[in-house]
Amino acid sequence: MASPGVEAEREALLGDHTSRSREWDIIETQEHYKSRWRSIRILYLTMFLSSLRMYVSLQIDQTADARFLGWIIASFSLGQMVASPIFGLWSNYRPRREPLIISIFISVAANCLYAYVHVPASHNKYYMLIARGLVGFGAGNVAVVRSYVAGATSLQERTSSMANTSTCQALGFILGPVFQTCFALIGDKGVTWDVIKLQINMYTAPVLLGAFLGVLNIVLILAAFREHRVDDSGRPCNSINFEAANTDEVQISQGSIDQIAVVSTNVLFFVVLFIFALFETILTPLTMDMYAWTQEQAVLYNGIILAGLGVEAVVVFLGVKLLSKMIGERAVLLGGLLVIWAGFFILLPWGNQFPKIQWKDLHNNSIPNATFGEIIIGLWKSPRDQNELPTGCPIEQAWCLYTPVIHMAQFFTSVVFIGMGYPACNVMSYTLYSKILGPKPQGVYMGWLTASGSGARILGPVFISHVYSYLGPRWAFGLVCGIVLLAIALLGVVYKRLVAFSVRYGGIQE
Repeated sequence: MASPGVEAEREALLGDHTSRSREWDIIETQEHYKSRWRSIRILYLTMFLSSLRMYVSLQIDQTADARFLGWIIASFSLGQMVASPIFGLWSNYRPRREPLIISIFISVAANCLYAYVHVPASHNKYYMLIARGLVGFGAGNVAVVRSYVAGATSLQERTSSMANTSTCQALGFILGPVFQTCFALIGDKGVTWDVIKLQINMYTAPVLLGAFLGVLNIVLILAAFREHRVDDSGRPCNSINFEAANTDEVQISQGSIDQIAVVSTNVLFFVVLFIFALFETILTPLTMDMYAWTQEQAVLYNGIILAGLGVEAVVVFLGVKLLSKMIGERAVLLGGLLVIWAGFFILLPWGNQFPKIQWKDLHNNSIPNATFGEIIIGLWKSPRDQNELPTGCPIEQAWCLYTPVIHMAQFFTSVVFIGMGYPACNVMSYTLYSKILGPKPQGVYMGWLTASGSGARILGPVFISHVYSYLGPRWAFGLVCGIVLLAIALLGVVYKRLVAFSVRYGGIQE
């Protein structure tokens, strides 16, 4: 006998459509309800573990430089971009357990490879590149996770479930650096297990933990994960026979997917991920140039800022559940884009105060930092300790001489705005996308959406690094504001098309 709370929720989900006589049109039992949500929660955990990032260190190969580090970082997104459509297509025609287990196994193997990357006598950096790329390839399973969550929830459950999925992803981003910090207590040397040539130190311990958790995740999926499908009203579909389930869905799908809405949502999601990726990239050089922070200070302070953004994102993910019920997902997406635009508009430099300049004399030796108002007399001041590393806005960046400083109040206000708008746009994009696709298998479509986000994380840093270095923050953030305005205009054009599949074809009311 189902509990009153569960029965009430089922009645709300089923509405007045229980009179239909199709074979799959049945009331969801309590056992089915519990099994369905148990499987969804297992995939919440999978999303969390896929979001934990392994530690990247170039100390094991002296030939690796900062440029190669950029390739290593990009390899994760490249791997995920390639894998997402593949795993998505796989999940459309086979039980989702298969791509999930294989993808997690690839991540486990990649983490083990990273733990042994010090063993070869040469070319260690290339093994690290392969390991990082394979971790990204394994993380392509987020497309499978999101497609399953979309297919196993009703329209009323969808927004909350997508928000929970994004929350788990954000927690992975937050706790990954925390785990790495804890393992720093082990030190560089750590301990060595000579029999299997395994070093357990501050660099390998996080990835070994990731491999162990991946194995547990595989065991959990094998033991407790079950395939479940419900339609947009919450009625269970036949999910025991996978191919039969697909046949049922084809029979109940009266209409085609709105491809314009699909493409538009992909473009909007690309812009959202593009904007946040470039924001993460520009934090360190921006704060070092504007506030004369040392590299150590920039890494520490910006790490704290990003952790704070992660916490803010979790709060926003929880808040949009309620807000979307009041004003709808499209309005929340529009509001999120407006908040992001305001955040970057606030960053535009203004005023008469200029950043400290990192000067160099004719012999390329650093001399004291000076503000723009002290340029003349600064050249005549006695040098400070020559052993100190120079700080400030480098003279090689010509815009440093005429671009006003971004005030600290501007910077932190912008951080709060962007940290509020990004998670709202992220979860609303996924939610609207899943609703637009309707009851048909969503694996491939979710794969393309994930791939577009991965592509944005690759292109965003490239775009901002070049524009900022050559033209400065005015052009960089001005162009970003223009990109966001174009995204808002696109959303306005397709606003009425971004509706659920079942709503478009008259099945139910949203």
